[in-house]
Amino acid sequence: MITLVDDLLNKVTMYRLVLYVLAALLVVAGFFGFIGVLSISPGDLAFSTAILIGASWLANELFAKGFGAATNVESVYITALILALIMAPVAPTHYAGVAVLVITAAWAMASKYIFALGKKHLFNPAAFGVVFSAFVLGVPATWWIGGNVALLPFVLVGGLLIVRKIRRFDLAITFTLVALVVSVLTSNSTALSSVTLSLLHSPLFFFAGVMLIEPLTIPSDRWHRVIYGALVGLLFAPNIHLGSFYTTPELALLIGNLYAYLVSPKGRFMLELVGREQLSDNTYEFRFASDGPIPFKPGQYIEWTLPHDNPDNRGNRRYFTISTAPNDPIVGVGVKFYDPSSSFKRGLAHMQPHQTISVSHIAGDFTLPRDESHKLAFIAGGIGITPFASMTRHMLAEKKAPPTVLLYANRTKTDIAYKELFDRARAELGMKTIYALSNEPAPPADAYAGTIDADLIRREIPDFAERMFYISGPHGMVDSFKHALRDMGVPLHRIKIDFFPGYA
Repeated sequence: MITLVDDLLNKVTMYRLVLYVLAALLVVAGFFGFIGVLSISPGDLAFSTAILIGASWLANELFAKGFGAATNVESVYITALILALIMAPVAPTHYAGVAVLVITAAWAMASKYIFALGKKHLFNPAAFGVVFSAFVLGVPATWWIGGNVALLPFVLVGGLLIVRKIRRFDLAITFTLVALVVSVLTSNSTALSSVTLSLLHSPLFFFAGVMLIEPLTIPSDRWHRVIYGALVGLLFAPNIHLGSFYTTPELALLIGNLYAYLVSPKGRFMLELVGREQLSDNTYEFRFASDGPIPFKPGQYIEWTLPHDNPDNRGNRRYFTISTAPNDPIVGVGVKFYDPSSSFKRGLAHMQPHQTISVSHIAGDFTLPRDESHKLAFIAGGIGITPFASMTRHMLAEKKAPPTVLLYANRTKTDIAYKELFDRARAELGMKTIYALSNEPAPPADAYAGTIDADLIRREIPDFAERMFYISGPHGMVDSFKHALRDMGVPLHRIKIDFFPGYA
């Protein structure tokens, strides 16, 4: 069942999934309003949603043109639908209410441009909009999406799908536990009553599954994410106050966003295409010059935004691992093309020299260990080789590397990417590479005919129990090797798996 869910999630980007979940929640809420389960008018809900979408889109277009920035329609719609789910719906004849919705939506869009440092916005736009609505317009968010038990199953399932998609259970669980504990400790009622209220009659799950995990406003590494989740969970609890001033969910999120900004890589960068190289059948490395140094670690990934005409259901944003080393003068990304390709990849393939693409949100814990004495074992499948290309280039630049073995799985020898790089690493660093080819009738001398399995690992890496294992590739492959290594006795803390962003 989990595998089936993952297969379905792989077909859409994280942003498109969020959009679908929000739209589904609005449809369900409208239906429940129609049959009397919710005390909202489906007509007012539809009208308010339309107003928020229109105002958000128009404001975003104006700000984008004014600031000369690339637009992303998905984020506009996501913000508008979140506002529709947390602000009270208004009737068409409620002119003051309509004005509040328009101003709130416009202010939410403004936060992405006016309150941005290094071309990167600091705050969750929806939270920023409703804070303005509460403190300036005197109309706070009602968070009605969290006030009805009938909607809870839909909110919970949608939130779990989003969190699983981007692998941020560490953040969501930390936030939820801290929010519940603090609610119990600061409540005047019983622990059971406090927990029941938080779980069944508050926006806890919607907040955790949709708003808290927005990639651009959370820390990029695990421990800072845990601290971020704990901080927001603490401030989310309803009884936290300073004198007569009580925190709200949206204010808690904005404070957390400030912490995330302080501890995360800064800025958005514009990259100019300088060339491309075919690495293997249907795999290319695109090389860019950056308008500033990008502070990433070997093995990390970054969000790429490429506005293009008629984007498909995967949108105009992707997460790709950087394939070059931090000290390289260019920024590279390895991309595998399938038939048919997504509209994003078609746009990338048609880029001409000097055309630009924007990147931001450096993230990922799939990085080399701080202790350089660790023996390493890399296991890669297909385009999952890109983080290892970055790590290998980094080790070559440093002219040193711990004992390292790479097991690289492909179907045929024409699928192998970065072979010259790994041949160089073998010659200069003593790095051992074994190519496993599952569908190659005549494998070359340095390749193995078959798939990577426990027997191959034991044969090629006899000291496997002493090594730190890194696994990158399709989700199914990564999970399979993780379990195989555990069966071989490799402890969990010696296994690092890559959340392969090419599928996000």
